[in-house]
Amino acid sequence: MAKVSVRELPVEGKRVFVRVDFNVPLDENGRITDDFRIRMAMPTIRLLLERRATVVLGSHLGKPKGKPDPKLSLKPVAERLEILLGEKVFFAPDCVGPEVVRFLNDVPRGAVVLLENLRFHSGEEKNEPDFAKALATLVDLYVNDAFSAAHRAHSSIVGMTRFFAQPAAGLLMEKELKYLTKVTERPERPFVVIIGGAKISDKAGVITNLLSKVDYLLIGGGVAFNFIKARGYSIGKSLYEPELAKMAEDLQDEPKIVLPVDVVVAPGGDGDEGKTVRSEAIPDDMMGLDIGPETVNLFGEIIGKAKTVVWAGPMGVFEREPFSKGTKAVAQKVAEVTQNQGLTVVGGGDTAAALAKFGYGEKVSHISTGGGATLEFLSGKALPGVKVLAEV
Repeated sequence: MAKVSVRELPVEGKRVFVRVDFNVPLDENGRITDDFRIRMAMPTIRLLLERRATVVLGSHLGKPKGKPDPKLSLKPVAERLEILLGEKVFFAPDCVGPEVVRFLNDVPRGAVVLLENLRFHSGEEKNEPDFAKALATLVDLYVNDAFSAAHRAHSSIVGMTRFFAQPAAGLLMEKELKYLTKVTERPERPFVVIIGGAKISDKAGVITNLLSKVDYLLIGGGVAFNFIKARGYSIGKSLYEPELAKMAEDLQDEPKIVLPVDVVVAPGGDGDEGKTVRSEAIPDDMMGLDIGPETVNLFGEIIGKAKTVVWAGPMGVFEREPFSKGTKAVAQKVAEVTQNQGLTVVGGGDTAAALAKFGYGEKVSHISTGGGATLEFLSGKALPGVKVLAEV
């Protein structure tokens, strides 16, 4: 069902709470190393400013365990947002309480306010009604633009919404739902899904849900070794999750699943150059760290014919040059599908990082800001933060 959009809310002169996801990576000195999520929230913020609303932003950062932690303050985010926005951002001393009420009353109308880390209060993650109500009383309207946190039933994502007649979707939330719904419900064929990354447990639901909908399911990265082992071959020291062995065994004869025919192996990830072996002949003292050249060609041929591609998870340890070729080649092929008017959706932080590293970050249809949320959506699960938004 279509959700009520921020575009449809009567925001002029109102105080609008926008749940954003500014959970950005910080270095040891507290500096932001990647502002992608902040930039993705800009269209909603700008729209609200253009329509003369006072914008009150709420987000979490890290895992402060329900109490203030100076290292996880959103102050650096406020500073970066101010640069990106080109105007003053008022940084609140907390996210609830009398001090915040006074702070908001002193802020000029039509300004942007960033509240301090929501997770400095245990009520956020526990979805406590009192905390949700305290947040809700600060504002007139509610917008959720944090798709990447929508799989969490927290106060600012679920609890707050019951205090508003029309909890609405922000522009980023709309965009995420549009692309992910299209690829799962109305994909143009051939439809190819590429699964990689380190953990099969993250992707098991995606594989199960999408298998009946796809034309091909290409499996690389650490996920592949569960399937190679299920076919009776040794995988040496490669990644393996025994608790998911049955799923891999049940799917070992599935014709839509395409596994690596060769892999790049090494004794470990650091300081090793690696060598290429057949996927059924991985030495006992080696671990698979990338797909091999034959697999690159095989995957490339299948991806090249696709009209719709979903990609979640790199093909190997792409951060290290000897094991980056598979992921880089897949990124190039996915970019070519986009160039040929195909629809390409990339999910997960590692995959997005790989695209950026190899210069293809702007060459796919959509990079989802969500990791876990994207995977849960592709698994067919209803996301709590989406479910509670008002429907058109």
